[in-house]
Amino acid sequence: MDLAIIILAAGKGTRMGLTEKPKVMAELAGKPLLGHVIEAIKPLKPKHIIPVIGFKKEIVEAYLSLHFPTLSPAYQLQQLGTGHAVMQAKEQLQNFSGHVLILTGDTPLIQTATLQQLLSQTNLLPTIPDAITVTTFLDEPKGYGRILRSSNGDFIGIVEEKDASEAQKAIQEINTGMFLVRSDALFEALDNISNENAQGEYYLTDIIGYLHGTQHTVYAIPSLQTSEFMGINTLQELEAAEQVYAELVMRIN
Repeated sequence: MDLAIIILAAGKGTRMGLTEKPKVMAELAGKPLLGHVIEAIKPLKPKHIIPVIGFKKEIVEAYLSLHFPTLSPAYQLQQLGTGHAVMQAKEQLQNFSGHVLILTGDTPLIQTATLQQLLSQTNLLPTIPDAITVTTFLDEPKGYGRILRSSNGDFIGIVEEKDASEAQKAIQEINTGMFLVRSDALFEALDNISNENAQGEYYLTDIIGYLHGTQHTVYAIPSLQTSEFMGINTLQELEAAEQVYAELVMRIN
């Protein structure tokens, strides 16, 4: 499978109290969150790694230049949503025809083995889907997009919490923010989503509903590695991630 990877890393760290640097430059175990994600994906040897940066971009540029000088970022200068962020990488991928793995830059606990398992599972399917979402289950799913399934269990879409009904908010299967999408299907879908939602943004999650509705094949693969998909939005979540990271290091050593 030809692979390109997009890392969403343009956001602010307002809820963490960060005003002078982007959220992905907050540090866990002495390394920026973004650095942990890049280190996890490098062994996959993708053809492209594209961090999408925006807020205080010069800080991220300096970090990338020093530690990952071969990477060329894309730029989201207006914060118009995750779907809009991915669109900023379209030009760099115009001659690429493989699959695009999309990750968020604030999930520093993700492990290479988990990513390799996703790719292996995908390659073993009878037909490689146009889009795969990795999901997990939380007892308290507040804040996350919910996975929508039909009455027979088929994956049909994702609804963000601010747009969810009370019944949908009770769903415990959540979107981890990780997607694997065939490149032509990805940009076709992004060209056809709207920002008519509670936040007035272009949601990356809306590509699933579009692709399902246009007869593309979409899968949702549950992962048991819940802690690896922990997003860092607050100082409390950063402290929790530090504890999980320390436990991971102890297990490895």
